[in-house]
Amino acid sequence: MLNLLLVGAGIGVGAVGSMLGIGGGIFMVPLLLLAGFVATSPEAVGTSAAAVMATGLASTAAYLRKKVTNWKAGLALAPGAVAGGWIGPWLCGIIGAGWLELAFGVFLLYPTAILLLGKQPKELFRGKGRVAIGPLAGAAVGLVAGTASGLFGIGGGVLMVPALTLLGLDILPAVATSLFVMIPTSAMSTARHALAGRVHWELALPLMAGIVVGAQVGPLLSARLPARWLRRLFALVLAYTAVTMIQRGIT
Repeated sequence: MLNLLLVGAGIGVGAVGSMLGIGGGIFMVPLLLLAGFVATSPEAVGTSAAAVMATGLASTAAYLRKKVTNWKAGLALAPGAVAGGWIGPWLCGIIGAGWLELAFGVFLLYPTAILLLGKQPKELFRGKGRVAIGPLAGAAVGLVAGTASGLFGIGGGVLMVPALTLLGLDILPAVATSLFVMIPTSAMSTARHALAGRVHWELALPLMAGIVVGAQVGPLLSARLPARWLRRLFALVLAYTAVTMIQRGIT
């Protein structure tokens, strides 16, 4: 029964993440923690990081057919992102659970504000169509997004996509490239969390199975639903989650 619930949750997370253009970790970490599936925030983060790999793999496979991924930009970001994927779990291990919950709750306020406006993170900025990203800029963006990914158990796209558009990529290549970079980043984060005993594979694997399905369903649903109001609805859910996580961190 638990596995079916997790698969269903994974389908929802995958569908919502693909519809809204945001990483599924911002839903999975609160879900695992607030529903009592795991005992501590680091365990929720580690388990979410493992499930995020499924998002990256399934979405990248879908974008391969569209041929929009900017591989050069992705390779420029990957070293910094992978390094961040190593640093984030290390920070997660030394930061107290209360502080981690507080930080995650504050972090959620960013996508919440964006979605309340009826927008997606990928719609905040418009790229100029450039494709060349310098190694220093790529390393910096990758490091910040990778560290956030490992620390909070998210995909990093909430930060990476707007940054890539500011650096000049158009929105669709920025989204596809971010998802590609998510694969090695989440793999590194997962390995670090797993070595620290913070990954519950019995929870992560059913979530991953559901996410693979949901990632295919999301784009189909987004074409039939009023996306702006849907985003605002989920923004209310995120706002409630953010407040709850902040309260947990303070108390």
